[in-house]
Amino acid sequence: MSDNEDRDFDLDSPRDTLPTPVLTQAQQNFRADLRKVLQGLATGLIEKNDAYGDSALNPVRCFARDLDTEAQIRVRLDDKLSRIMRGELKFGSDVAAEDVMRDLLGYLVLYRIAQLRKTK
Repeated sequence: MSDNEDRDFDLDSPRDTLPTPVLTQAQQNFRADLRKVLQGLATGLIEKNDAYGDSALNPVRCFARDLDTEAQIRVRLDDKLSRIMRGELKFGSDVAAEDVMRDLLGYLVLYRIAQLRKTK
């Protein structure tokens, strides 16, 4: 997604001024599923942000003073991915694996937010 695509949008509206398309049942289902997944992700990120005091985007930097916010988020992503690579988690068979997947998605969203804030 390019920088100019990072804005509020309506999933039911066409991207341009083209005539409103008739959506198939599959397209409607996709949009409903997408809303559900993204809303759950947003809710989880907001809850963690409230609980941890915005520590991902504004870290205290006790030990990692030389790392900027983006680098610190990349380290967290590496930690999560290393658990998968070492075989500690098996997707689809472990509740913890679902948590790791949700965490990875969340960190990627936070990384994008950090990038956007850096360009302001």
